[in-house]
Amino acid sequence: MRQTDKRCPVVIDKCWQVCLKIEKQMRSYQETLDYLYSQLPMFQRTGAAAYKNTLGNTLVLDEIYEHPHRSFKSIHVAGTNGKGSVSHMLASVLQEAGYKVGLYTSPHLVDFRERIRVNGDVISEQAVVDFVDSFDRINKTACLEPSFFEITVAMAFWYFRLMEVDVAVIEVGLGGRLDSTNIITPELSLITNISLDHVALLGNTISQIAAEKAGIIKAGVPVVISESNPEYNTVFTEKAMAENAPIYFADQEYTASYSTMLPGGQQNFNFHKNGRLYYEGLKTDLLGSYQKHNVAGVLKASEILAKAGWKIGLEAIYQGLRKVKENTGLRGRWEVVGANPMVVCDTGHNEAGIRELVEQIRQTAWQKLYMIIGMVSDKDVDHVLALLPHEAHYVFTQANIPRALDAHELASKAGQLGLKGEVIPNVKQAVAKILSIAQPRDLVFIGGSTFVVADYFS
Repeated sequence: MRQTDKRCPVVIDKCWQVCLKIEKQMRSYQETLDYLYSQLPMFQRTGAAAYKNTLGNTLVLDEIYEHPHRSFKSIHVAGTNGKGSVSHMLASVLQEAGYKVGLYTSPHLVDFRERIRVNGDVISEQAVVDFVDSFDRINKTACLEPSFFEITVAMAFWYFRLMEVDVAVIEVGLGGRLDSTNIITPELSLITNISLDHVALLGNTISQIAAEKAGIIKAGVPVVISESNPEYNTVFTEKAMAENAPIYFADQEYTASYSTMLPGGQQNFNFHKNGRLYYEGLKTDLLGSYQKHNVAGVLKASEILAKAGWKIGLEAIYQGLRKVKENTGLRGRWEVVGANPMVVCDTGHNEAGIRELVEQIRQTAWQKLYMIIGMVSDKDVDHVLALLPHEAHYVFTQANIPRALDAHELASKAGQLGLKGEVIPNVKQAVAKILSIAQPRDLVFIGGSTFVVADYFS
């Protein structure tokens, strides 16, 4: 039998393919998911215990699979908030420009396969099974103990090579410097913003966290910063200078002077560049006024890529931003999921993200506000709760993951800050209860954690 610790499963010979067909029948897709979730440390479920502060396993996996990321171009996206939206926006623009685009993001909301897409289509169940089967065989000699995220990144790169993508937009999972995705040398790096999050792993100051995110800046590779800030601008500038990497602060060139919600679930922006109207009537199907920061980064990134020879014209930018959800399947960003009453889901979950969400709630018309909120236990819960509106009726809930903060404990913390309501630990039961009493002109918000939104959609 062919040695697999030195060869790529994509190029196996006919004999090996026969073996693969026989072995793949031994594990179903659901059994494969059970293996990924139960046997591999998973940060989304267990927290810091699953975090690996080394690229060791990633580099070994990359060598075993014969460096699949070298077969396609890539764009690397990091940041505290907005990196998921930006990744999907860029993928959509590139698709509209005619490229075959891979997209790797995390976490998923409902289906594991959401993490790995090609032109918006999720990875097939069979491809997931095949990759995990191949890893099992390889690991009998390699004896690795990878995390869930390390295996998923390796799977994504393997699949993008298999599908012969032109370019892949790769979202950082956590941090940047030591993230499993940080073995790529991209065409462009983009960092959205920095705020306090995952402080136990990344540092307890803005500058320390920025230094970890700046780890994706590579020698000679242009980097776009979506939102400049005196607290971290210098960190990025110094890192870019050390790497001889051109650096651009998007919000110092592009500003949104006007935005409005449009019928049909879109918002309309007018963007100025260096003081003059440049993109008039730029529409996006991603709602929330905070998207103006993300769009600015995408506009600057598109400009840089176009100057480098990528065929990205105005039509691709306009159409790509208008059809982000249609082209990429993105969900959970100020997503309106019900009307009369208006029901909105959003995955914002840290202090900066919640601040933006509260501002969006203030800009939304409603008669009575219901907030269905759950959080994970390793977040800065008190600081997040302190930002929430006092005039709402709260339902404190918890996602069905080990990291979830107990709903009663969350209610107790909230009560100390003057937030009143009730406890319903099951997310769907909490939503059902509020929808049974809410009136047509009310607003029902579901969020506080990505996993609360995921439970609602599941």
